Amino acid sequence: MSMRAQRIRGTQDIQGEDALRFARVVETFERVRKLYAFERIEIPVFEATQVFSRSLGETTDVVAKEMYTFEDRGGDSITLRPEFTAGICRAFLSEGWQQYSTMKLATHGPVFRYERPQKGRFRQFHQVNAEIIGTDSPAADVELLAFADQLLHELGIADGVTLQLNTLGDAPTREAWRNALVSHFAAHRDQLSEDSLMRLERNPLRILDSKDPGDRPIADAAPPIDDFLTSEAADFFAQVTAGLDAAGIAWTRNPRLVRGLDYYRHTAFEFVTDRLGAQGTVLAGGRYDGLIEALGGPPTSAVGWAAGIERLAMLLETPEPPRIDAALIPIGEQADQRALALLAALRRAGVAADMSYKGNMKKRMAKADASGARFAVIIGDDELARGEAGVKDLRSGEQTSIAFDRLPEVLSAQ
Repeated sequence: MSMRAQRIRGTQDIQGEDALRFARVVETFERVRKLYAFERIEIPVFEATQVFSRSLGETTDVVAKEMYTFEDRGGDSITLRPEFTAGICRAFLSEGWQQYSTMKLATHGPVFRYERPQKGRFRQFHQVNAEIIGTDSPAADVELLAFADQLLHELGIADGVTLQLNTLGDAPTREAWRNALVSHFAAHRDQLSEDSLMRLERNPLRILDSKDPGDRPIADAAPPIDDFLTSEAADFFAQVTAGLDAAGIAWTRNPRLVRGLDYYRHTAFEFVTDRLGAQGTVLAGGRYDGLIEALGGPPTSAVGWAAGIERLAMLLETPEPPRIDAALIPIGEQADQRALALLAALRRAGVAADMSYKGNMKKRMAKADASGARFAVIIGDDELARGEAGVKDLRSGEQTSIAFDRLPEVLSAQ
């Protein structure tokens, strides 16, 4: 019995308008990355499983339920990357990148999570990612936020997107706040949801962003982090917000914005929109000064963010389809050969050119019009005899004759 191959659930084949949107996000990210002097890197799609279980924490949903983990033929446990940061930090350690002091790194590509597919959520999806590793300066946080803000503006999707900002403090702040939260939530244990009771043992900060309506009043009454900020942590946050103000980047404080993992410190942020329904975050990140240490490295400060390419693409205006400069229309066998030579010469000169593989003049002309080509280049017996092509401007309808050897130069100047 023959089985028709099907696309695996939660994956996607990207073509047409979706592919144009996707490419626009990536091209804009690459352009802005260069403006900010971030180095482009590539890292493996899979890592040893412990890279993610140590960095993301065994108790997080991603590690417990969502990772694509398998044993390879050598018997090693391998995981497809669910995010970029852990792999970048692993590379920083294993490749000896510490020697470069501060590194500004950017990458993009597929990431994998085995979760219930929903609108804009896939099991293989794609992210753009930016990190600054090796500095504890609040200026790095500001620079990364400026990069993210400019990316959204250049994509034309900044309207209706808000930067929400919070501080998670330094290690002493976090410890004191965590203890206060545990005693606050423990006092209301009988009113908390089952999920929150589990989090109380392992990850009490996560109760603050609980979606359960029964948890909300208790979470909203929890003591704020500002009551526990050390003067150093308060000063760090003040420098970040002052830097954002200086750079003209609008932000709003969200004291409920938290990260459950202990290696997150200081700045946490999300760019949030109401244009995607409930799935409101388009770009998120923060400072993770404790992560490289958790992976077995020396204490190393770092800050970064990631954004889903599909999410960003959904917000874009419909992109213009790509247009070509010239459509070649040969008539007859001799003309076909001449057209192949011309096509190569035009493309080498940077002119986007195309030619139908077959069809009469009428069909090829119709195709040239449909392709949005600027010029039709017509080559028949008369043109071959004269050594010139008939060039029709498909916008104005004007037709001229241009010598074959001058075509690349003339069309590339248009």
